[in-house]
Amino acid sequence: MPPSETIHYVDHSDILPGRLDDAKAAMRELAAFVETVEPQLSAYHFYVDRAGSTMSLVAVHPDAASLELHLELGGPKFRAFVPLIRMRSIDVYGDPGPSVMDRLRAKAALLGGGTVTAHTRVAGFTR
Repeated sequence: MPPSETIHYVDHSDILPGRLDDAKAAMRELAAFVETVEPQLSAYHFYVDRAGSTMSLVAVHPDAASLELHLELGGPKFRAFVPLIRMRSIDVYGDPGPSVMDRLRAKAALLGGGTVTAHTRVAGFTR
């Protein structure tokens, strides 16, 4: 596991036609679950664009272990999104390590495909 580093996770998915209300309900359910069982997360927010066609998730994990735990606990819950969305991309800012990247690729495949990209921090700070 890489040394402790904040991990910023962003994904984007197309909401399937006619499934916006169901997708919003699934987002609320997953967010409530994560809030209850993952107190270490700094942020976990779902967004929908004005057209109601794109869902985005932004999460801030204190470290790679937190993202790994999220994939473990949330994995079964992600299946609820299979009939609702098609994953376009997952972007991870920070180094989650190779095993977490493999799990993220599996998540993307489950949800319809999409790219999975890790971005290495070059400069900046967190207060």
